[in-house]
Amino acid sequence: MPPITLLSCESIEKSYGVNPLFTGLSLGLCEGDHVGLIGPNGSGKSSLLKILAGLDEPDGGIRTIRRQVRIGYVPQDPVFDEGHSVEEALLQVFRDEGMDPHEQGGRMAKTLGLGGFARTDQPVSSLSGGWRKRLAIVRALLLEPDVLLLDEPTNHLDVEGILWLEALLRDEPHAYIVISHDRKFLESVAGHVWELNRCYPGGLFQAMGRYSDFLEQREAFLQAQADYQGAVANRVRREVEWLRRGPKARTTKAKARINSAGRLIEELQELESRKAQGPAAIEFTASGRKSKQLLTVTGVSKSLGGRPILTDVEMQLGPGERIGLLGANGSGKTTLLKLLAGTLDPDSGTIIRADRLRVVTFEQHRESLDQQATLRRALAPSGVETVMYQDRPIHLVSWAKRFLFRAEQLDIPVSRLSGGEQARLLIARLMLQPADLLILDEPTNDLDIPTLDVLEDSLMEFAGAIVLVTHDRWLLDRVSTRLLALSGDGHAEWFADYAQWETAEARKPTEERTHKNPEGKAATTGISKRKGLSYKEQKEWDQIEGKILKAEEAVVACQAAADDPAIASSAGALQERYTALHSAQADVERLYARWAELEEKRSQAFGSV
Repeated sequence: MPPITLLSCESIEKSYGVNPLFTGLSLGLCEGDHVGLIGPNGSGKSSLLKILAGLDEPDGGIRTIRRQVRIGYVPQDPVFDEGHSVEEALLQVFRDEGMDPHEQGGRMAKTLGLGGFARTDQPVSSLSGGWRKRLAIVRALLLEPDVLLLDEPTNHLDVEGILWLEALLRDEPHAYIVISHDRKFLESVAGHVWELNRCYPGGLFQAMGRYSDFLEQREAFLQAQADYQGAVANRVRREVEWLRRGPKARTTKAKARINSAGRLIEELQELESRKAQGPAAIEFTASGRKSKQLLTVTGVSKSLGGRPILTDVEMQLGPGERIGLLGANGSGKTTLLKLLAGTLDPDSGTIIRADRLRVVTFEQHRESLDQQATLRRALAPSGVETVMYQDRPIHLVSWAKRFLFRAEQLDIPVSRLSGGEQARLLIARLMLQPADLLILDEPTNDLDIPTLDVLEDSLMEFAGAIVLVTHDRWLLDRVSTRLLALSGDGHAEWFADYAQWETAEARKPTEERTHKNPEGKAATTGISKRKGLSYKEQKEWDQIEGKILKAEEAVVACQAAADDPAIASSAGALQERYTALHSAQADVERLYARWAELEEKRSQAFGSV
């Protein structure tokens, strides 16, 4: 039996101004499909997702959705009522759907547990970017959609958050489409990969399998397309030579050949028009310094707000060293970068830099970019129309083109550039500065995959030292020669590569349970990170029965208050007390649902022995 198509588009078109994003685009999403959607910046991925979600209309073509299919959508930048708490933000979803939130206690408890929120009363306004993204994702899952559409869901998430999302999507039985430039994330969660790009017939290339399978299939397709284009070009060359000899087109055969040559020329022009725009040309300039030691860190400690961020950190950097920093948001990665750059002083310890050390820094929030300046002045602040790169002058237009900027963009303000364009602009500026040490804080944000590939190659060829912070684990693992993981409480630990760090992280919950249990039962049962209860869940399990007893006592008290004959004639008082009763009953249902969920996880763990 063929799979059921839930959502499809037939020959859709979308343009902004005179520039078409895509034309004649057709696709279909079936039950259980897990799709990773990629494409260069500006190819229309977000616009396509909005059309599929029903939030935007195509300029032409048809969008079809199966009857009663529910769609969940997570935008790049989710919006919440800042006055709401986490729980209120979720309850609002039920109200918007005309549902009684008090009847949805079990679903609420499951969703809150899924998101891992420690406090449901925490104001949304106080959440970090990563936790706001988590809230947006579980909000979309609250109504149990048949199709989930996620636009760059890993943005703002730290590595721990990305791993959480990977585990969530791997267990998701329903169909989803996720836009992402995170190649390791795509490798983990996608069973199909779609690339939106005008270089393909129909504007879309679809591959079965994971991201690594997609790379192989795309390479084979592009090679076949190039071979075919070469064959057409050879035929066109022969036909043009024949036409130039001036044959007399008096016979039907000659006329047919002339018409055939015209069709071949048109076909070749169409094939050439599909050529993809090349990636940005990135090549950082090393100073060529021969010093064996560029920077030495000895016993460095730093506290912020009375909390230790770094304690007794040791590090030596020489040419060719590429250090990747790992850790959750707020663990001290950016603080360490500032200490190395010399823009922040340590509380204790020493940082010794080589004489006249040249440090070039990429800031995560791009503070050095003047948003009001034009692109022209941002690329060449001196006011001249040339830049000096590796001791040779390059015209400004050619330099801009190297980073995929068009000549007509040079006089627009930086504030009108997209996130990816601003990242390329900052890289263009940094490339003009010879460096001994590159300090890069999230340089991959907003970059598309072709640009990420070029950035990786450039960093690996850079002859100086690099200290890198990025949530792109593919790039981190490929570029780094060593990893330093920061815990956020001052502890720092070195790892040879990402796989070694991941293995160490997977062991931590088992070690914590063993420490809690002197008999060592957790160790002997072989409970893995994804089976049984985490440390936080175990604490919740230990307390939940007491919470249920208190909640049931509250229901009894509320019921007695509602049955009080003294307020029987007061409609307002009755309404108030029955509202309190319903709220107390919902709390009991939520706690029992969470209890059942935790009990099931414990049973699965011990049942797998």
